[in-house]
Amino acid sequence: MEADIIPLIVGLLVFISSLISLKAGLSVAIIEIISGVIAGAFGLTAEEWMMYLAGFGGIVLTFLAGAAVDTGLMKAKFKESFLIGLFSFSIPFAGGFLCAHYIAGWTLYASLITGIALSETSLAVVYSVLVETNLSNSDIGRMLMASTFITNTWTAVALSILFAKPTLYAAVFVLVSIAVIFIATKFSHHVFDNPRLKNKVIEPEIKYIFLLLLVFMYFAGLGAGHAILPAFVLGLFMSKHFIETSETRAVKNRLRTVAFAVITPIFFIVAGLKVSLPVVISSLGLFILLFAVKQFTKFAGVYFLAKRFIPGGSMYTTLLMSTGLTFGLIAIVFGLSSGFINQVQYSVLAGVLTISALIPTLVAQRWFMPVHSEDIMDMDRGNGKK
Repeated sequence: MEADIIPLIVGLLVFISSLISLKAGLSVAIIEIISGVIAGAFGLTAEEWMMYLAGFGGIVLTFLAGAAVDTGLMKAKFKESFLIGLFSFSIPFAGGFLCAHYIAGWTLYASLITGIALSETSLAVVYSVLVETNLSNSDIGRMLMASTFITNTWTAVALSILFAKPTLYAAVFVLVSIAVIFIATKFSHHVFDNPRLKNKVIEPEIKYIFLLLLVFMYFAGLGAGHAILPAFVLGLFMSKHFIETSETRAVKNRLRTVAFAVITPIFFIVAGLKVSLPVVISSLGLFILLFAVKQFTKFAGVYFLAKRFIPGGSMYTTLLMSTGLTFGLIAIVFGLSSGFINQVQYSVLAGVLTISALIPTLVAQRWFMPVHSEDIMDMDRGNGKK
């Protein structure tokens, strides 16, 4: 295939996915992943520009997800979100590790990678679905984002502790990340509140945010790390800037529009392209087993706590927290590049993560969408439930 035809094909996939999403009433992220899987089966491969843009798309989505977390609600509901996030991580991690090591017979490190990959909840999928279903500003949506943040914090910590190799560049990445987050949190108002920069067609505020995220990506590359965690934390700490005035809320909306129109579709399509259907089919039994382990362990870790703390959306919360993609892909890409897993294990795990991003989301949107979610949560608080 000629290289110059690939951007045209990708653009066509992005547009068709949007139309199908509107017609079917499903999250466009799901349709874009499916489009990537189908295109990959017909020989489309991701070029270098697509890989970088996909990585940037994941970072932008993660930043937006962090900015969507209601820090006030997170503090008020810290016990609830912490418990849901902790068990959402720990039970799938143990289940994935035990299944891979003792049933599949994989090595210790491959099994640890499997446990980490299956433990995560996809920030990108959860945030995209909440935005598209207008639940991102509801109490259920905020609780979901807070619990997802706790889950992926544990996932990132586990990956760092178990596999990190301390180097000078890794230390530089950590220090730069801390410095950028601190400076941006303290001084970003000089950008957002500057009358010379407000409401300009060149969008200096959005370019400023992109610059911060590109700094993370550059130093993460030097330190053999990943920029997702600092990007999420940056979004979390900068969330206050996006709720102070109508102008800053408009900046967030414009950033979200740019991301969902141009950048994040590449992230989801590339995720689908990475799935090798022949390899998945040849290892179908193991694929089904690992998918089942992820779903059952997530259900065991989330549902009963969600039923107690989020009674108006317990099953919806459980299903969305059963999704996987972002941190899981990071974990298995790291495992493949470091030699801890082989190509077959990578394809099986990538397939499991992709399907886990599709099926639980599809079921949640079709049959378990919360009804009047804000009213339900407000009623619970009014009745004195904690």
